[in-house]
Formats: sequence, structure tokens, C-alpha cells
Amino acid sequence: MNYRLIPALFLIVMGALFLLDNLGLAHMDVGNLIATWWPVFLIAAGVRQLLRYRQKAAATC
Repeated sequence: MNYRLIPALFLIVMGALFLLDNLGLAHMDVGNLIATWWPVFLIAAGVRQLLRYRQKAAATC
């Protein structure tokens, strides 16, 4: 999977959520959402680094 796609998809989803909230179509508390799910970003960054390391290690063999 192209790892540049992940940040782009994240930005698109976050933008869509903010737009829905501004239009009044979805009622959410963004601060609460971030406070609840911030560890997921750390996990995703760690998994990304691990996969990147494994790809580099496999390429050198």
C-alpha cells in the first residue's frame, strides 16, 4: 500500500467530518473525539514506522 495515501485519506475524512458538523448534518464534539481517539494516531504512526523498517530490511537482503 502506498503510505502517502494514509495521510491524504485522513485529511479528507477529517475535512468531511468538519464540513458535516458546520452544516449541522452531524452533531459531534471534536474536542471529545480527539481526546478519546488520540492514541490511535500514535499506534498508526508506530505501525507505519515498523512496516517501513521491514520493507527496508527486506530490500537489503
